[in-house]
Formats: sequence, structure tokens, C-alpha cells
Amino acid sequence: MSNNTTATVTLTQKNYLAEAKMRNHFAVIDEPLDFGGDDNGPTPVEYLLTAIGGCVSITLRMYAQRKGWNLGKITVNMSQKEQLTPQGIKKSLVEEISFEKEVTEEQRAKLLEIAGKCPVAKMVKEATEIESKITI
Repeated sequence: MSNNTTATVTLTQKNYLAEAKMRNHFAVIDEPLDFGGDDNGPTPVEYLLTAIGGCVSITLRMYAQRKGWNLGKITVNMSQKEQLTPQGIKKSLVEEISFEKEVTEEQRAKLLEIAGKCPVAKMVKEATEIESKITI
């Protein structure tokens, strides 16, 4: 199966400001002022959190529509958690999902299972291989 999803990111000459192009869409990436950036856009980690939250919410909506469940608005709050361990700082992601409409305990359990099937979250959880090369 071939998936031709691509993104091109170009770091500009202005500190850490990067310009990204995905299909016909554009975005900027930057670091906050206290990390040497100019705070012109979200950080790469914030985009990762957004990508997972967006994917989870879309995956849940698709499933709920097939089941005929009206969940109303779906909100996914994503955050990065850092914990000091004897081995150093351990980073993890926290995902909190809520629905505008009430759901039963049975629906809640199934929706939590389906949330785990979001393709973007699976890429992160399964440590997707990245092939890196420098082109001329």
C-alpha cells in the first residue's frame, strides 16, 4: 500500500522560523521567545499534539457516524508530560477526550478503544521508522 502524503519544511534565515507546505496548505513553525525563536507559530511538538488530537477526533467521528451515535462536538486535549526518573527525564503524551453529548459506559469503552486506532497516534506509539538522507 502506497501513501503519498508529503510535507515540505524550509527553515528560513530568521532564527527558528520554518515554513511548511502540505498539499495546498501552508503553516509556519517557530519556537517561543524564551527558546530563541520569535513565537511566530506553534512549535513542532505543538503540531504533533495537534496532529494526534485531530486524528483521534476524526477517527471517533467516523466510527460514531457508522454506528449512528450523535456525540456532538468532540474535544481532544493533548499535552506533553515530563517526569523525572532515575534514568532522566521521561516524556509522555496525555490525551483527554470529551463529548458534547452524553455517552453510555459501553459507548465510552468502545470509543476509547477506537481512539487508540487513530493512524497518527499508532505511528507515534509504534515508533515509525524514519529513513533519513541528505540530498544534493
